[in-house]
Amino acid sequence: MLQALARQARNDIPGALASLQRALTLAEPEGYVRLFVDEGPPMASLLRAAAKQGITPSYVRRLLAAVNKTEDSMPVSQGLIEPLSERELDVLRLLGTDLGGPEIARELVVSLNTVRTHTKNIYAKLGVNNRRAAVRRAAELDLSRTGDRQPRRIVVRDP
Repeated sequence: MLQALARQARNDIPGALASLQRALTLAEPEGYVRLFVDEGPPMASLLRAAAKQGITPSYVRRLLAAVNKTEDSMPVSQGLIEPLSERELDVLRLLGTDLGGPEIARELVVSLNTVRTHTKNIYAKLGVNNRRAAVRRAAELDLSRTGDRQPRRIVVRDP
């Protein structure tokens, strides 16, 4: 399974499907599901490709059903190596407004130093170095949606 994901990451889809077929053949008799589902969207796309090629059709259908059920009930994946905390998401949402640092601190009932620390962490996690780039990157990653909370709108401000 890991070989399949590694080959997929290198855009070797035929090799990825061959490795996945071997993993599915070994896993099917044992009925493993969680093992595949826990690998997330990359595995889901491989399973869809396997389904199109008719690789272990009934087992792949079962795995895809589990993937779809999990995707519907799980919080939105951030696609980051280190995901943003809920508080960092709150700060990020406010970075997309016209509020300055002191206003953001008042809005969140924290110190300006805390806002600066969260902002620094957000920049590092998103790989950006300014407010506008952070908001733009958040929009690319669709970080405006989070778990069970109300959808948040992130607005990219003009320079």
